Amino acid sequence: MRASGFFIHSTKEPPAEAELASHRLMLRAGFIRKHAGGIYSWLPAGWRAARKVAAIVREEMDAAGCAEVYMPAAQPAGLWEESGRWGEYGAELLRFADRRGREFCLAPTHEEAVTDIVRAHVSSYRQMPFNLYQIQTKFRDEIRPRFGVMRAREFLMKDAYSFDADEDGMRRSYETMRRAYCRIFDRIGLRYRMVEADSGAIGGNISHEFMVLADSGEEVILYCEKSGYAANRERAACPPPQEKRPPPGEPLCKVATPGIKTIEQLAAFLGENAPPPSRNVKTMLVRGGAGVAAVLLQGGHTLNLVKASRRPEIGAGAELLPPEEAKKHAGAGFGSLGPVNMPLPVVADFGLAAAADFVCGACEDGFHYTGANFGRDCPEPQFADMRDAAAGDPSPDGAGELSECRGIEVGHIFQLGGKYSESMGALADAPEGGARPIMMGCYGIGITRIVAAAVEQGHDSRGIIFPDAVAPFEAAVAVIGGGEKVVAAAEKLYAELRAAGVDALLDDRGMRPGVMFAELDLLGIPHRLVVGARGLENGAAEYKHRAADKTETAPLAAAAEFVRNKIRR
Repeated sequence: MRASGFFIHSTKEPPAEAELASHRLMLRAGFIRKHAGGIYSWLPAGWRAARKVAAIVREEMDAAGCAEVYMPAAQPAGLWEESGRWGEYGAELLRFADRRGREFCLAPTHEEAVTDIVRAHVSSYRQMPFNLYQIQTKFRDEIRPRFGVMRAREFLMKDAYSFDADEDGMRRSYETMRRAYCRIFDRIGLRYRMVEADSGAIGGNISHEFMVLADSGEEVILYCEKSGYAANRERAACPPPQEKRPPPGEPLCKVATPGIKTIEQLAAFLGENAPPPSRNVKTMLVRGGAGVAAVLLQGGHTLNLVKASRRPEIGAGAELLPPEEAKKHAGAGFGSLGPVNMPLPVVADFGLAAAADFVCGACEDGFHYTGANFGRDCPEPQFADMRDAAAGDPSPDGAGELSECRGIEVGHIFQLGGKYSESMGALADAPEGGARPIMMGCYGIGITRIVAAAVEQGHDSRGIIFPDAVAPFEAAVAVIGGGEKVVAAAEKLYAELRAAGVDALLDDRGMRPGVMFAELDLLGIPHRLVVGARGLENGAAEYKHRAADKTETAPLAAAAEFVRNKIRR
């Protein structure tokens, strides 16, 4: 490809709305163009990078025995009503009616559509296993699209769906896809972790996310270096303490605490008599699909709403009750709530299982209790894992302590089981006779999000630093000066690079060297060869890797092989 005809339109000034490096640099490099919130066009250089990601994904899906399909973005409401997700999915599902008044949605994912296909064509266990995948545009009406294509409303995704006769087969298919995903990210050249994850709106009991490691990532990863355990914060488990609860040692005492609303204010108010965080109970009211419950945590811990959604007292879609509704449900406002005299169901985090003589709200505005104890002063609550894990917590596998890092979710795999096949009647004859639901798995990769994640992981003050595998071009030949011999030598080198299988760009625009080099650096092209009059006299080209500070000299006659070897390494 010649730069003179490639539609390169970069800018020097960073856009005001860009918060992340990937958003800023992709706009500056002319990779994307915003039309509306979360909706972008992909311009030639950016689209080349996205296509390279898609090609790697497609090759590994094919190698894993998957068959490619293409399903419609617009799906009838009836399919989603069968699965139960038409009413469950929420506002991210963009619904619309056609000219005849029939309801549709722009699909954020395709479990319903693929289940509809399979139930029409598969009736026996002998027709399985198989896996169908597609690379297709998705739409999710994000409440706050941000960070460019990192959290866009419209995006390109690979989604795959496995179908098996039983759970053992589903687990084997899941493992096949897990290995394929590792190969994909290894080939792309990104640093990543596979972590345990919550299944969310997709469903199923077991799922894992693939996280590209980056300080700017929205997701917090908890991991144990010693054992290899890793989970996102939504999923990371906090096991019960090993120690037993001591018997009560203090009397229950009601203390007037006017104006006290927070744990910090209470500790300052009690002064020397303030207990440690492990004996300081904070109480929150949480509402979900099953009702409202009081959740108790240690003073220094943070509520995990995903874990709260799994409790039968609360149910799906857990959210904190608005402060103005607290008194209606519990007789007092936030800051004065506690398990003593609490009229609602109570769930306490495991971290309080060994707590005795604790401080808590009195369920009366302006009052707290000291010396409170479960079983004596209030009923024993239900204990469960209700909090966010944090660095320094013991690893759930008992092998060491947890550490924290941040990551960008770029892939998610799920064991769905019969979630969709049962509700939509996708049944198959079993070997022992009768029919049973087909066991499913689903597997997503964000193609366009991977490009942004690669930029987040690889950039500097000059621009993007792409891995070879997904850069718009692997190498650029920069022509310095316009003499016939220089141009001819550059043309020859460009042809040799292409013949050697190197995806090369010939920068023939006649720009000043500094301006040309700055733009090639911004685009993230990993390998640069400069052909100029001075080097030509010595039979040499100047080579520089995008991430290196210094240049090297490459023999012009062997420069194509020189770069090819760099790429192989």
